[in-house]
Amino acid sequence: MGESPENGVSSGAVAIENAAGNGAFVFVCDHASNHFPPPYDQCLGVSEAEKSAHISWDPGALGVAKGLSDRLDSPLVHTTISRLIIDCNRDEDREDLIPSLSESTEISGNRDLPEAEKSFRLDLVHRPFHKAIDEVIEARRARGLSTAVVSVHSFTPVYKGKSRPWEIGLISDTDRSLAEPVLAGLATRGGLTVGDNEPYAPSDGVYYTIHRHGEVRQLPCLMIEIRNDEITTPDQETRWADLLAPLLAKAMHTGVPADGTVAAGGADA
Repeated sequence: MGESPENGVSSGAVAIENAAGNGAFVFVCDHASNHFPPPYDQCLGVSEAEKSAHISWDPGALGVAKGLSDRLDSPLVHTTISRLIIDCNRDEDREDLIPSLSESTEISGNRDLPEAEKSFRLDLVHRPFHKAIDEVIEARRARGLSTAVVSVHSFTPVYKGKSRPWEIGLISDTDRSLAEPVLAGLATRGGLTVGDNEPYAPSDGVYYTIHRHGEVRQLPCLMIEIRNDEITTPDQETRWADLLAPLLAKAMHTGVPADGTVAAGGADA
């Protein structure tokens, strides 16, 4: 499938923007694109409509992530190919790393893959994506910059027939140093139904990127999920970036020392 060099798959499956930004964050967007480079545009058994649907990417997430990167002068690392090729927000050993079923849609071209094809896809985007995040974070540490890791996702208004009332959800695990102040800030805005570990929680297996790059390093970290009918246009993406940027900036003023770790008595006090 993807093993042959003549298949035309680009090696540029990861993008880094504003790598030298001096702001306090590293933003990541695991599911930024619905691009299917050859041969994956033909061999996965996915229709054109499905390529545009949420199963292939997180619509609107990249626009919000870019807005946050710009407003907070912080790096952004994102993928440039569809998560149906491989999901960068899953551990390499997870069964749904290369999904053969997404909600109710079968991805026939992902069934019974040989190990060589799995390894090819890992080397195509999954490993380079996480290597890029590692390098950005370590470069910032060498410069003495405080760093929080924030991922931006979107979710569907209805999943498996069940409506989701939240316009936005904040996903966090043991580190709540960003989640708590941002939740409080959103509550003061009014008119929003905000999920705290909704519509997903780390126990759902969706927290791989943030756990690997934030929790493991003991950096402040947060996963942001915005319902995708809230970010269908550039203006809507801008609105959410405008709302979230000052809340995130304020959250970083609650006791994060220069090495990026949360100080005792700081954000969780």
